Amino acid sequence: MKPILQVKHLSASFGESLAVRDVSLDFYPNTVTAIIGPSGCGKSTFIRCLNRLHEEVPQASADGSVVLNGKNIYGPGVDPVQLRRKIGIVFQKPNPFPSFSIFDNVAMGLKLAGIKKKYLLYEYVEKSLNQAALWDEVKDKLNAPGLSLSGGQQQRLCIARALAVEPEVLLMDEPTSALDPISTARIEELISVLKKNVTVVIVTHNMQQAARISDFTAFFLLGEMVEEGETSKIFTAPREPRTERYITGRFG
Repeated sequence: MKPILQVKHLSASFGESLAVRDVSLDFYPNTVTAIIGPSGCGKSTFIRCLNRLHEEVPQASADGSVVLNGKNIYGPGVDPVQLRRKIGIVFQKPNPFPSFSIFDNVAMGLKLAGIKKKYLLYEYVEKSLNQAALWDEVKDKLNAPGLSLSGGQQQRLCIARALAVEPEVLLMDEPTSALDPISTARIEELISVLKKNVTVVIVTHNMQQAARISDFTAFFLLGEMVEEGETSKIFTAPREPRTERYITGRFG
C-alpha cells in the first residue's frame, strides 16, 4: 500500500528548545494511526507540523519534509491555508465559533472556499453533519448557536466542520479527553466509520483507546519516535523495552 502522507526526518523546535527530533513515519489511506506517549513528549507538536500549524507559534520552526501525495507541504509555493483544507485538524477542547449557528459553523470553511449558493451549502452541511453522526440530533435546530450543544455534540460539530471541505487527512489531538464515557464511545465509533473516506491520525493518552480504534501506533518519548508499527504488534509484542514499559504502565 502506498502512503498518502510521508514524514521524513522531521524535527520541530520552539526557539532553542527541540520538541521533535528526526521523526520519519508513513501514514496509509483509510487507516487510523495513534500517536501515544507521555505528556510533553512532542505528540501534539508533531501532528501540528503535519498541516503547518506549528509555524503559527512565535519562534517555532520545523525541518525535514512532509509529503502529501508526492508533494512536500513545506516546499516553495505551498499555501498553508489551502493545505489545511486537505489536512484538517480537531483539537482537544471543542471550539465551535461562539457567535455562529450550527449551520454556519459547518458552512464557514465552504464559504471561504468560494461556495456561495445556498442549496450547495445546505447539501454540504447536511452531508458533513451526517458523516459526523450529528445530523439527526440537530436537523431541526440548525440556526441554534453551536455553543448550545453538549460537549460531545460540540466535538462532533467540530469534526463536521473539518470534514465539510473534504480533507484527505484528519488530525485529531486528544479529541475525547474532555468528554464523558458515552460521548467518547460515540467519537470512537465515528472514527471507525470515517476512515472509510479519510486517513485519521489521533493523539491519545488512552492506551485502551489506541488499541481499540487504531490500525497503526507510534510511540513517542522525549521528542523521539521510539517505535511504530501495527497496533496489534505494538501492544502485544513491542520490539523496544521502553515501549513495553510505557504500555504496561511501568513508567510515564
